[in-house]
Amino acid sequence: MKRALVTGGSGSIGAAICKRLAADGHHVFVHANRSRDRAAAVVAEIRAAGGSAEAAAFDVTDRAATAAALEALLEGGAIQILVNNAGIHDDAVFPGMSGEQWDRVVDVSLNGFFNVTQPLTLPMIRTRWGRIVNVSSVAAVAGNRGQVNYSAAKGALHSASKSLALELASRGITVNAVAPGVIATDMSEGAFDTETIKKLVPMQRAGRPEEVADLVAFLASDQAAYLSGQVISINGGMI
Repeated sequence: MKRALVTGGSGSIGAAICKRLAADGHHVFVHANRSRDRAAAVVAEIRAAGGSAEAAAFDVTDRAATAAALEALLEGGAIQILVNNAGIHDDAVFPGMSGEQWDRVVDVSLNGFFNVTQPLTLPMIRTRWGRIVNVSSVAAVAGNRGQVNYSAAKGALHSASKSLALELASRGITVNAVAPGVIATDMSEGAFDTETIKKLVPMQRAGRPEEVADLVAFLASDQAAYLSGQVISINGGMI
């Protein structure tokens, strides 16, 4: 049984990923920061279905706290599947964007990626098998008005994924990014009405979190051993 960590595992996409990885036979750490009750609920649902999971709580922007939390998790063995899914929106048109809005979004998506991934890399290398999946956004591929901070942070994840994939390829570890489009989540609820979605998305519907989870699960599997350094969009044909 491989051990998996999903950051932002209490959100809609994160929870779907956690459930799918658990269904595939992995022990899943469901991460949350503020939404710890939701993470506990995801853990309970996984266990009720016969899966193996436990909650993990820490702030990915706090490097010391993250390192301490990960050190405790690593006492049970290497984490061989890492899904960096944590991210936040703090939207504003760029001329009106505050420095705090910029910092908050970059801190979670980009600095959080470093704070979580770097301590787990060497233990993963020692096992000669690993999967790192970074959840990005269509905004990083095509841009989006009012989301310069979010697009910048997620776009940087694309470049980081490609470079890290080169470093780890010979160690049996793959690194890829997944860029969802309009997905029906708590975060996106109310942002797009049905008619807007039909105009934006050629498939004329929002994606489901489970569809993103299916893609992540494939990238985390043995079947994806020769797929690395890629940014894979899942957006209903938007771009």
